[in-house]
Amino acid sequence: MSRFSDLGGKLYRGEVSYDIVGHRKLWYSVSAALILLALVGLLVRGLNLGIEFKGGAEFYVPSTSCTIQDARDAVGSAGVEVAAVTEIGSENIRAQTPTVTQEEGQAVVAALATACDVSADQISSRDVGPTWGGEITRTALIGLAVFLAALSVFLTIYFQWKMAVAALIALVHDIVITAGVYALVGFEVTPATVIGLLTILGFSLYDTVVVFDKVRENTKGITGQSRYTYSELANLALNQTIIRSINTSIVALLPVASILFVGAFLLGAGALKDLALVLLIGTAIGTYSSIFVATPALCQMKEREPAMKALTARVLKRRAARGEAGPAMAEVPSGTGGASAAEAAGGLAAPVDRKHRQNRDVSGRVQPKRSTRSKRRS
Repeated sequence: MSRFSDLGGKLYRGEVSYDIVGHRKLWYSVSAALILLALVGLLVRGLNLGIEFKGGAEFYVPSTSCTIQDARDAVGSAGVEVAAVTEIGSENIRAQTPTVTQEEGQAVVAALATACDVSADQISSRDVGPTWGGEITRTALIGLAVFLAALSVFLTIYFQWKMAVAALIALVHDIVITAGVYALVGFEVTPATVIGLLTILGFSLYDTVVVFDKVRENTKGITGQSRYTYSELANLALNQTIIRSINTSIVALLPVASILFVGAFLLGAGALKDLALVLLIGTAIGTYSSIFVATPALCQMKEREPAMKALTARVLKRRAARGEAGPAMAEVPSGTGGASAAEAAGGLAAPVDRKHRQNRDVSGRVQPKRSTRSKRRS
């Protein structure tokens, strides 16, 4: 743990740096492969929509001895396709099927009563129409549109519009991949899934805003210096916040993973499984996109600005004149406390000779070395 915290300190101070922004083509390739795989899942396999979205029937069996497999076999023996069978609490079994006729419903009830050793009167059933699922979907889409619109306005005011665009790119990236994984694994999409999908957008946005806030701090007054490009200072911001992002993600993923693997697979709680899977995938993808998609995309847009192009040209010219291959990361301004990039870079312009370092005042200027009093008297 101490080594991990020491690495975080070195990353923040710029003593150790990983060129994340400089390898953006690699991260774009990884994201493109994931998105392609997700689109194949969505277009070929499609989402496994629950009966709340496509309609069907539900049968509730109060039994402590009946298992999920017993109920599944009973429904199949009645000649009805099984959509899903889950345990509700510790004393109820819920069997979901496509829409059935009255005769088919009575056959399913009789089969479940025999298999689970209960009377037919104890088994309750209901028909579920697709209207409820349609209303949930429509409300979720409206909520998503309002959220994205409000997000764009907020980020444009608080940061700038290019940061808003980069954040939206990361959010769309997260939604597509999460939905594609759901399609590939075949998990049932329920209202809980939709709620979980909206929840992960907030997590992804939070992580992105933390990084962008540090990018803004590092690049304040960037055109007033000629030592570092926008991408280099943005990459420093990523290195300074990456440990925080990883720690936050681990803390969020551990309870979600426990819900998924313990609550769903061991205890058989289907509703928990629907919610936990989307949170697990979305949190992991959201962390990835905040680091490897949002900031590189922002840098790519910013580097196209005339002012940033001119800055890059000055930086490269200065390094060529000095014979430097690239920035010395140990000298990159870090933790400047809101100082501009020009001021921070100016304060670290060049190593100071030991002989003259002691003569610097607090402003960084070299003061003339005064002679001793005995020499002045002579």
